[in-house]
Amino acid sequence: MDSCVALILLSSTISLTTAGNVTLVDGGSRCAGRVEIHYNGTWGTVCDDGWDMRDAAVVCKELGCGDAVDALRSARFGSGSGPIWKDDVDCSGSESTLINCSSPEWGNHNCDHSEDAGVFCSGNLLFDTIDSVRLIDGGSRCAGRVEVQYNGTWGTVCGDYWDMRDAAVVCRELRCGEAVDALSDAHFGPGSGPIWINTVHCSGSESTLRNCRSPGGGKHACNHTKDAGVICSGIRLVGGSRCSGRVEVLHGETWSTVCDADFDQQDAEVMCRELSCGLPVEVLGAAAFGRGEGQVWSEEFQCRGNESQIHLCPTSSSLKHDCSHDSDVGLVCAGKSCTFSC
Repeated sequence: MDSCVALILLSSTISLTTAGNVTLVDGGSRCAGRVEIHYNGTWGTVCDDGWDMRDAAVVCKELGCGDAVDALRSARFGSGSGPIWKDDVDCSGSESTLINCSSPEWGNHNCDHSEDAGVFCSGNLLFDTIDSVRLIDGGSRCAGRVEVQYNGTWGTVCGDYWDMRDAAVVCRELRCGEAVDALSDAHFGPGSGPIWINTVHCSGSESTLRNCRSPGGGKHACNHTKDAGVICSGIRLVGGSRCSGRVEVLHGETWSTVCDADFDQQDAEVMCRELSCGLPVEVLGAAAFGRGEGQVWSEEFQCRGNESQIHLCPTSSSLKHDCSHDSDVGLVCAGKSCTFSC
């Protein structure tokens, strides 16, 4: 082997062994943020060229933060400063530390800090101890600021990265129907006390918020002007599919069915739209999707058909008849759920 080449390889090996810690910065906890490496006494960043889930997996493993949820690029957690130590990192995913992954020489790159790499890990120690979830200051138990109880104390959720997937899980957990909106920036007013969770990452299929992934809580750069909120529909279709079934409306803490004489095509248009199910295909009477239980809704909807949510429709007391569950109305909408893709 050429002596110069050997010297270069030796120099590369020595520089790898002199690298220090890896950390994640500006993500709200130690398990999310911009990737930074301590080398030669100075902290620097990693360029996102070639940055992928295998690289992120090594960082999460090294930090004891569980599995990699996302490998983020383009300075998602803000631009760093100082040197960019690594570029074109190529991990297999099995390495125990990032400095064992293949890459060019330290400091050799064609990047700037707008390309800083980031990682979002699954570490969710706080989530494992969430006691309960509630919605506050939204006018009903199915709308409002999201609050979680941890260690006996209620606190809020930061609205950073809060989306419809997260809202869908909250609505499901509270038995409030479908998610209508995922809100941030303290839409329902700022909370008080601790902000327990900074970044939530739900797939949308979880049964409870505690089953979602998060890099943890307690340490964050959030304040109560960013508190997350949710509006749930308070309506659902039962006994059919995602977009068909018996019409039920949340009344207080219980679900009520709707009499077929109190529900028409205009009401159906609003309900199908609110549930992201397209246009109504058919309104069915006589308990077509089975008899419900509990109460029958005591008011008649009087939607015009252009309302975005059924609770915005006028109602009047239903005085025309005395309905039983034999007259529960059913609804068939044209579409399937497009809550997360449309």
